[in-house]
Amino acid sequence: MSDLPFGLVPNPENMVPSDMTATEAFTTDDQTETICPHFETEDESILTGVWECAPCREEIAAYPVHEMMTLISGALTLTHADGRVENFTAGDVFFIAKGTPLIWEITEKLRKFYMIAT
Repeated sequence: MSDLPFGLVPNPENMVPSDMTATEAFTTDDQTETICPHFETEDESILTGVWECAPCREEIAAYPVHEMMTLISGALTLTHADGRVENFTAGDVFFIAKGTPLIWEITEKLRKFYMIAT
């Protein structure tokens, strides 16, 4: 068990650079991407924290993890393999299953809470 508090802080002061997004995926001159991990299991099978990223667009053949997200700020468009489009903004909560093919497009600088299961 962790001795960390159960609440996540939406604007942590200790955000650090992250590199999960390929440089060529960014769609503006801003290529800022930061993260603040909150909790990780010893084997890294469960991860939680806050992640922020500038606008970008990526075609993902198979989403690499199971992930539940709550958007703190910004906007995201997900396009499913069947062409269905979903738009998410601050306050929205959603889940993407591992293996899901989709287009991930951040249309406005995004900050989210994440919980990942590998």
